[in-house]
Amino acid sequence: MAKKPRIVIIGAGMAGLTAANKLYTSTGSDHLFELVVVEGGDRIGGRINTSEFCGDRIEMGATWIHGIGGSPVHQIAREIHALESDKPWECMDGFSGEPKTIAEGGFELNASIVDPISTLFKNLMDFAQGKLTEDSAGSGGDACYYNFAAKAALKDCTSNGGFGNQSVGAFLRRGLGAYWDSCKDREELNGYGKWSRKLLEEAVFAMHENTQRTYTSAGDLFNLDYEAESEYRMFPGEEITISKGYLSIIEHLASVLPPGVIQLGRKVTRIEWQLEGHKSIQVPNGYDSRPVKIEFCDGSFMLADHVIVTVSLGVLKSGTGQDSGMFNPPLPPFKTEAISRLGYGVVNKLFLQWSPNGNRPANDKEKFPSLQMVFHPPESELRHEKIPGWMRRTASLSPIYNNSSVLLSWFAGKEALELETLSDEEIINGVSATVSGLLPVSKHKKEDKYNSREFCNGNVESCDDNGVRFGKVLKSKWGSDPLFLGSYSYVAVGSSGADLDTMAEPLPKLGSTDSDHHPLQILFAGEATHRTHYSTTHGAYFSGLREANRLLKHYRCVGI
Repeated sequence: MAKKPRIVIIGAGMAGLTAANKLYTSTGSDHLFELVVVEGGDRIGGRINTSEFCGDRIEMGATWIHGIGGSPVHQIAREIHALESDKPWECMDGFSGEPKTIAEGGFELNASIVDPISTLFKNLMDFAQGKLTEDSAGSGGDACYYNFAAKAALKDCTSNGGFGNQSVGAFLRRGLGAYWDSCKDREELNGYGKWSRKLLEEAVFAMHENTQRTYTSAGDLFNLDYEAESEYRMFPGEEITISKGYLSIIEHLASVLPPGVIQLGRKVTRIEWQLEGHKSIQVPNGYDSRPVKIEFCDGSFMLADHVIVTVSLGVLKSGTGQDSGMFNPPLPPFKTEAISRLGYGVVNKLFLQWSPNGNRPANDKEKFPSLQMVFHPPESELRHEKIPGWMRRTASLSPIYNNSSVLLSWFAGKEALELETLSDEEIINGVSATVSGLLPVSKHKKEDKYNSREFCNGNVESCDDNGVRFGKVLKSKWGSDPLFLGSYSYVAVGSSGADLDTMAEPLPKLGSTDSDHHPLQILFAGEATHRTHYSTTHGAYFSGLREANRLLKHYRCVGI
């Protein structure tokens, strides 16, 4: 009797389990394929990791359903009733309400300062993402006023040789410069200490840039490719979180698989495949004709006809370098060059327990506000010396839902990596110093003193034993986790959307001599293999479906 084709899926995250679910349910049973999912960690989910903190359900990794219109993740969540819960969860009331924007030194900024810069930044990003064009932008009123800067930035870029190797960061800064050029000779601000209007506007703009860094995982927006930004696609509708946790989606996908299909603690160290010609692989009982050999860290191995690799782009970058041998023979240049060019960043979340009264719950007047944080630039002599650099590149500190005692900040790039190295005490001290340096100055104190602040809701708090208090700390560590080595991908300057397509190409390359005899030995899935939905869970989902369907089509199965 001929052996059933063995399909091994590496990684039990969204892409891997979607592929496994599709392969298993499309055949109706395990009669056609022998299916195995190997996972290097001790849990399923990958970069989805639902947890709890201080009684609230939180997400250490993937958090949002990015648009509910057409999202497969939203459809699954709705079908399994994961959008309903009696227990509080992160962002249960959507994005935080009206935030308070506080500038370093204790100055709450009013809407007349914040709103124009926020509108400018949004319009610039809408231009970069293709949501607005010179033709579709408003021709009058406020729309014209704010779109002028974006149009000027577009003109500046095109007059300097087009957008080849242009970055989103450069475009944004050109837009800010054009905005300033369009509104010269304005009155200077009063009541903001040594902050000038221009410094405040630039600091608010930088705050939005820091938020964008966490959206994209690009530690520096000057590394984010401009042309590819317009290829990225969002689903329409609101962005929501999942009441019962993102892990409920993963568990649903895995629930159809028989016991033993998912094998935890099987970290892959090497994948041997047949690039040219084919030779049988020697095994203890003779030889096996399966073309791919997967070796694990415990010295064991497994043979397969097809392997779907769903590891992160960070792991691929680490495993395809000159000194590493994850693949034997090495991946062909067209594949390794795409892996090298694409960007892959680190985004981490920091959760803190806010406890202004020790163990006694805070009353309504003591609730922590949703803060947008505005800081002096690195070269400024006005910077509060106790606010650490890693806090200066985060944009917000907010309760995870209205009235929650759990606060959340997002970090990207080198600050996200630094956060992973800090002790809980260092984090608490750094956040406390930051909050103390941002709270409005007491009317009875000089502006250059930081030992007493008037809290945003009017209460006077000191920064000693009776002042700003944070209890427990929880942080993600995606950058240092060897199974991920980062968070999600982006299209870096020097790469393009075509590199994402290249990531998805199977090996041996279709049309090569060996592909006629042993095709589809290695297939690739994961968010970094989807051209328009990279960096998202639904992008990973789509990629898992794509590779499962590729194999189903190869075996002429019904249900694609």
